[in-house]
Order: sequence, then C-alpha cells, then structure tokens
Amino acid sequence: MGAGHGHRLHYHGHSVLHRAPAHLKLVTLVTFMLVVVSTPRGWFPVFAGYLLLLLGLVALSRVPFGYIGKRMLVETPFLLFAVLVPFIAAGPRVVVLGLSVSEPGLLAAWGLVAKGSLGVLASLTMAATTDPQDVLTGLRRLRMPDLIVQIMGFMLRYLDVVSAEMGRMMTAMRSRGCDPRSPRHWPVLARSLGALFIRSYERGERVHLAMLARGYDGTLPASSPRVASGARVGQGAHR
Repeated sequence: MGAGHGHRLHYHGHSVLHRAPAHLKLVTLVTFMLVVVSTPRGWFPVFAGYLLLLLGLVALSRVPFGYIGKRMLVETPFLLFAVLVPFIAAGPRVVVLGLSVSEPGLLAAWGLVAKGSLGVLASLTMAATTDPQDVLTGLRRLRMPDLIVQIMGFMLRYLDVVSAEMGRMMTAMRSRGCDPRSPRHWPVLARSLGALFIRSYERGERVHLAMLARGYDGTLPASSPRVASGARVGQGAHR
C-alpha cells in the first residue's frame, strides 16, 4: 500500500546532492528562500545569479532539466495572477508592447514571478534529490515536533490511496456521461470532492482507532527506521 507515494518528485540518483544529509538540505533551502525573499526587486543581476546557482545545482545533481521543468507547471496559476498585477495596480503608467500598464505593478509582478519561480525551482531540486522518508528523518533531526512529523508521514503514505480513490470516482463519473471539466457538471464534481473528503476523514478515524487498539501512545515505535513505517499499524483499517 502506498509504495509509490511521495516518489513522484524524487529522481533516483547518486550525485553529491543525492548523498547530502537531508537536514542540511532543508536548512539550506530555507536559508536560500529567506535570502531570495529579502532581496529587493530591482536587483536584477542578483536574481540572475540566483538562477545560475540553481541551474548549476540541477546540473550537478544530474537530474534532467526537463524532469524539473515539467513539474514547474505547478506555479502556472500563480504566474497568471502575476500577469494581471500590472493591469490592476495603481500608479504611473507605461506602455509595454502597445499596452498601458502600471509601472509599480510591473515591478511587483516581476518580483512575484522571479521570487516565486526561484522558490519553486529550489524546492523541486531538493525534492528530486531527496527521498521523502529522508526528509522526515531530517525534520526529526532538526527537532521538528514529533507529532507534526508523524502527520506528514501519514500524509505521504496515504496520498496514493486518496488519489487512487479520486481516480476511480472520476472514471465512474465519466462512465455515466458526466464530464468533470464541463461547468455544467461542476456541482456533481463538488459533491464528489465533498464525499471524498468525508471518506478520507473517516478512514483517518479508523486508522487512529486501530493504532490506539495496538498500543499507540503518541509516539511511533523507536525501532522503526522510517517515520512513516509506523503507519503499518493502521494499514488494516483502510477498508
């Protein structure tokens, strides 16, 4: 169960970045993000330097650029919002490609796109070079509250279960002539998502009760080498 969970972003390899301790990569990622966010939007050469640094790390990791590039599509809604900012922001207007846009809004949009894209690229690079279970181990080494780490571990473990259930619901909808992409059928889709949420919540309750029945007291067995492996105590409560 959930054998492929969390590994959709991870790219198996043996580079220096793959072998680096997960807790060090977490600290480096957070530090880099703080530096990028605090950089003034007008420092264009600095942002170019950040980009070159990240591209160099991707090359060092030997992860194909296309592998990360396809996954950067996750920020598309964010980019669409940034495109609207120059048109709705106030302030002096300038003409760009024949369109009148707000100059402060244009700079703000640049900052959103640059900082957001660098953050996504850095995060995907770490995800591609770090096994999800190693991330959980790294969080424990960084003294992250154990309960939060457990929740993240269960989330990773059951992500594929919920995703597969959602896929089956979509297949059932299409077999009955319902197109989830059509606005006419969005009410049906909304009810399906609501039902999925309730079923997932109930599954979590059953798993928790199964764990309590097996002696769970808030901590996972110390003998477990992986944080998420403790979820095995509840895998009998899926159904």
